[in-house]
Amino acid sequence: MKKSLLMIGAMVLLNFTASRVFAQVQDTTKKTTTTTTAPAATDGASDVVRALGSNPDYSTALSAVKTAGLDSSLKTGGPYTIFAPNNAAFSGLPPAKLDSLMKDPTKLATVLKGHVVTGKYAKADIIKALNAGKGKATLTTLDGQTLTLSVTADKKLQLADAKGDTAQVILYDLIGANGIVNGLNGVLAPK
Repeated sequence: MKKSLLMIGAMVLLNFTASRVFAQVQDTTKKTTTTTTAPAATDGASDVVRALGSNPDYSTALSAVKTAGLDSSLKTGGPYTIFAPNNAAFSGLPPAKLDSLMKDPTKLATVLKGHVVTGKYAKADIIKALNAGKGKATLTTLDGQTLTLSVTADKKLQLADAKGDTAQVILYDLIGANGIVNGLNGVLAPK
C-alpha cells in the first residue's frame, strides 16, 4: 500500500514537472529568443524546409541546410523533426568555425544531420515522450547519433548529444506537411 502511494505520488510529480517545463521564462542575461509555440496553421508549410524558412530567426539554419544540399532530401519523405539552432546560436560559434563549415558542405551536412530526427515531435509529443521515459527521452538522428531530451532543474527542456553538448529548446511547432521544426539556442557538434 505504501509503495503504491509512493508510485502514484512520483507519477503526479513527474506529470506536473513535465507540464510545467514549457512555462519557461526568458533569461535576460543571455541573448536568446523567448520560448514560443508557433501559431498552428491548418495545413502548415508545404514541407519542413519551408517551415524552417517561415521564421526569420532561423535564416542561418535555412542557409546552412541549402548549402549542405539537404534541402532536397528534407522536402520529400519524412516525417522529420529538425531541432534547428537559431541565428544567435550560429553567431555564438567562432567566426572561423562557421566560415569553415559553410565552405565544406560535407562537414556541414554532418553537423546538420545531428539536428534532424525521423518522426514528428511537436510539443505535445515531446511531453508524452518525457512522461513515458520518466523525465528523459532519446531520439536517433539521421546519422545514427543519439539525442537525449530532459528537463533541467530550472524547468527548461534540454537536448543533449552523444558528446554531452547541450542546447535548450526555445521554439516549438513550426509545422510543415512532412515534419516539424523546433528551435534551439545552441549548435550541437557530431561525435
